Amino acid sequence: MIETDINDIYGRPLVFPIYQTGSYEIPGGEKFRYSREYNPTVENLNNVIKRLEHGDLANSFSSGMGAITTTLLSILRPGDEAVTHIDTFARSYHFFSEFLRSFGIKTRISRPGTENILEEINKRTKLVFIETLSNPVLRVYDIDEISKACSENGALLICDSTFATPYNLKTLDHGADVVIHSASKFLSGHNDVIAGVAAGSYDLIKRIDDTRRSLGTSMDPNTAFLVERGIKTLDLRMEKINENAMKIARFLNESPRVSDVIYPGLESHPDHGIASRLLRGYSGVILFKLKKDFNDFIDKLSNIKAANTLGGLNTIVSNPYTMSHRSLNNDELKILGIDKDYVRLSAGIENPENIIEELNTAIS
Repeated sequence: MIETDINDIYGRPLVFPIYQTGSYEIPGGEKFRYSREYNPTVENLNNVIKRLEHGDLANSFSSGMGAITTTLLSILRPGDEAVTHIDTFARSYHFFSEFLRSFGIKTRISRPGTENILEEINKRTKLVFIETLSNPVLRVYDIDEISKACSENGALLICDSTFATPYNLKTLDHGADVVIHSASKFLSGHNDVIAGVAAGSYDLIKRIDDTRRSLGTSMDPNTAFLVERGIKTLDLRMEKINENAMKIARFLNESPRVSDVIYPGLESHPDHGIASRLLRGYSGVILFKLKKDFNDFIDKLSNIKAANTLGGLNTIVSNPYTMSHRSLNNDELKILGIDKDYVRLSAGIENPENIIEELNTAIS
């Protein structure tokens, strides 16, 4: 019996379809047996991410934290030493400071800034984890210098580049061994999925992929379809988001009702020189300090929403003190330099004059 190609029956779709299946008939292909391990829709996304990040391979996960934890657990073993910085997403920080330490993995956590993390890297370091643009204080880490230090000391460099995005920074081209994204944010860009991705060298991603299949941090095909759809407009969205964020940051910086504005595109930013050298654009996240209560501020907003996320089509604000970084203690928050009056804004693609007008009303 001659097998008929399904595409000869149904035609070849312009959009890669969702393979909504838990398993596959045997005998079948060598790779596709069970969807927790491999799924064609997810593999299609992996190929998109691989090309986007200039990696040898890519892998997809059920969340951004799933991508981070699976990557770290595939590399680190009890007795190893890892280095990171305190100004990361709070869950990433706790994974290093509590979870990994409980398994006998020594973690050295630096204060914010490239110079501080460089001081922590030595011959005992197995792995360095950085956010290329940190959450929430938006320090820009000099990946060129850090990757050089890692190479000299035999350490691997893992970069969470969620805030920077592949549009603004090709992390692997600057010496990172693995780049990770919370694809829930700018990559998918519609605030309708929870997802994570990682890309890097062939050998490392194969190790990470094997750990993913054991831990079960796999992405489902519907999510993969939505992330891949969002990536199709990534360049268009990020170009507009970069432009909008710059205009909003300048407005906030000139407002007498705002006491502090942190944005890499402003010359006042401590890492503006590094950002100008590394980044194509300064991305869409701004941190600023109000001279009024946050709840009173959001009560005056209408189209801008308060939510514990970022990177979508619409402008969103959050309060790191009570939201994304609420699990940090007062000493840790003091090191970050943030308090209850700071607002993290994620610029959307709306008319920037409308965003500025609404912000001006709310902070007045």
